[in-house]
Amino acid sequence: MRYGFPAPLCKLFAGTALILALLAAPPAGASDELTIVALGDSLTAGYLLGPGEGFPEQLGRALAAAGHENVKVVNAGVSGDTSSGGLARLDWAVGPGADAVIVELGANDALRAIDPQITRKNLFEIVARLKARGLPVLLAGMYAPPNLGRDYGDEFNPIFAELAEREGLVFYPFFLEGVASDPALNLGDGIHPTAEGIAIIVEGILPEVEELIERARESRSAAN
Repeated sequence: MRYGFPAPLCKLFAGTALILALLAAPPAGASDELTIVALGDSLTAGYLLGPGEGFPEQLGRALAAAGHENVKVVNAGVSGDTSSGGLARLDWAVGPGADAVIVELGANDALRAIDPQITRKNLFEIVARLKARGLPVLLAGMYAPPNLGRDYGDEFNPIFAELAEREGLVFYPFFLEGVASDPALNLGDGIHPTAEGIAIIVEGILPEVEELIERARESRSAAN
C-alpha cells in the first residue's frame, strides 16, 4: 500500500524546506571572508589616535581599496604590552575565527631593556603556537633604541629576521619604516605615530599583508 500527501501539502512542504535551507545558508560571500588578527602593542592599538585612525582600521580600508573587500582586520593591540604579555593572552586574543595573524610585538621589550633572550623565546613560542593552529603569520620587525648600546642592539635586532627565516613567515623588517624619528609623523612623545604616520606604515606593509592573505586563502583551500 502506498501513502502520500495531497498535492497542495506537498507543495507547501517543499516551499517550507526551501525557506529553511535559505535561512540556514550563509550570506553570499560570507564563506570568502577572511579575518586577520593584528596582535600587538600600542603601535597596533592606536595610542592616542581617534576612531578609525589606528593601524588595523587604516589597513582594513587600504585592503578594501586594493580589492580585498572580504578581509576584516581585528585590533588585538594592547598598549604597553611586551612579548610576554602577548604570549600570555594569545589564546583569547587570537580566537577561533582568525584566518591569519600579524604579530607586532617587541618594542616595549626594547624600551624596558628586557633580556633579548626572553623576547626571542616568547616570539618563537607565539609563532609556534599559531603555526600549530594552521594560521599564516606576518611578523613585523623592530629595532632597539640606539641609547641601549650596541651590544643590546646586536642581540635584539636579529631576532625577527632569524625567526621569520626559520619558520618561513611573511616578514616586514621594521614596522616603523619611514616613520621612526620623524617629528612630523609622531606624537609629542616621539615614539607613537600620528594618523599620518600610520598611513605610511600601512602603505609600506600592504604588499606583505597581501601575501599573508594569499597564504590564508591557500590554507583554507587545502583544509577544504
